[in-house]
Amino acid sequence: MTVEQRQEFDVVFLGGGTGGYVAAIRAAQLGLKVAVVEKDKVGGTCLHRGCIPSKALLKSAELLEQARRAKEFGVIVGEVAGDYPTAFRRAQQVVEQLHKGIHFLFRKHGITLIQGVGRLTRNRTVLVNGAEGQPQELRGRAIVIDTGSRPRAIPGIPFDGVRVLNSDHTTAQIDWYPKRVIIRGGGATGVEHATVWHAFGAEVTLVGRIVPNEDEEVQQQLVRAFQRKGIRIVPDYRPTADDFDITEGGVRMRVRKSGTQEEVIEADALFVALGREGNIEEIGLEELGVRTRDGFIVTDEYFRTNVEGIYAIGDVLGIQQLAHTAMHQGIIAVEHIAGEKPLPLDYHRVPIVTYCHPEIASLGLTEREAKEQGRAIKVGKFPFRANGKSLIEGETDGFVKIIADAETNDILGVHIIGNHATELIAEAALAKLLEATPWEIGLSVHPHPTVSEVIGEAALAVDNLAIHI
Repeated sequence: MTVEQRQEFDVVFLGGGTGGYVAAIRAAQLGLKVAVVEKDKVGGTCLHRGCIPSKALLKSAELLEQARRAKEFGVIVGEVAGDYPTAFRRAQQVVEQLHKGIHFLFRKHGITLIQGVGRLTRNRTVLVNGAEGQPQELRGRAIVIDTGSRPRAIPGIPFDGVRVLNSDHTTAQIDWYPKRVIIRGGGATGVEHATVWHAFGAEVTLVGRIVPNEDEEVQQQLVRAFQRKGIRIVPDYRPTADDFDITEGGVRMRVRKSGTQEEVIEADALFVALGREGNIEEIGLEELGVRTRDGFIVTDEYFRTNVEGIYAIGDVLGIQQLAHTAMHQGIIAVEHIAGEKPLPLDYHRVPIVTYCHPEIASLGLTEREAKEQGRAIKVGKFPFRANGKSLIEGETDGFVKIIADAETNDILGVHIIGNHATELIAEAALAKLLEATPWEIGLSVHPHPTVSEVIGEAALAVDNLAIHI
């Protein structure tokens, strides 16, 4: 095989997902010559198959639910019905607009985008096999791996895109969604899809622990909210391939109860939301000796691998696997490459957001985690039902919970379930970064009437000073 072209860069990105494209822009801002190798579309899973299209569908689901409640607000509407294909097309329009925006930013910053499949070779080189023409070789002073991840299957049950679905499939099928669905996995992907499909009229069964990484009180609140909606939950059950029958006509799941009792749940499809695994195969890691662990790449705090000049960011690390985490990992990596002195990322101040209904957002330690660390804590809680703006909007489910160190008054964790939670958490993230105390958050003036007041009240509640409860 002959190499048609050799090019030199300061940084070559193998993969242009959210972390990669943001880091490429930052690298260009720092004066580095940058290339991005992408086999599909820049923006990666988040833009094309994850964060953006799913949240666009969730917005349609939210409006659908609001329309059904319009009479409560004195608004008379006709028959309310969901139009899933139209909602899907709108989601794709949002995706395409953002995709065009990335291409514009690449042109603006002089970033070279190369379409093709890349593989690491020796001497900090990426060999790219493009769709057309001879392979080309890209050499960089540094290489940043951003190859992302893919949905994890139930062992023994392969995805087929018809009866056994993952999150990639649900953003590729415009005219169909399951009218009866079993969702295996209660993390963010599972509960968000449950929210969308239930709003559009599907019969939903969620199997597994609901939002298992969230504070226990948040878990309990979401379970109650889902059950009130009519979403069935089969908690703490881990079915294997032996518990499913997958046929052309649908899916049957056997739920084994105590003794010899067994229940069968039938559905049109099984949606698997059991997390993601790193795309580390066939990219040259073994040949270079890049260290991996449990299917993910191992790095230090500046995202350097054990091989000099090779960095890795994003889902392929297996840490949080959030788009905004990947963005900041990428920025830290390229600033280090450029000779800057970036601060390592503190994962305890990274917000985790889930766009189910009610929304969930959190950062830092849960109450259980804080106690397991032997910390003396104090906790403040404030319910949305005591907030004027939440009453006005008719969204009173949930609460804000702030956990602080009883000795130092440092904020250890913030947990929100309720109206606009995914926006409210930004204040907590800034407070955590600036090492603010609950008293200082409470001292900050929150405009009235706004949902943001729940943050101030919860902060005051840490010291039993909340006004409206």
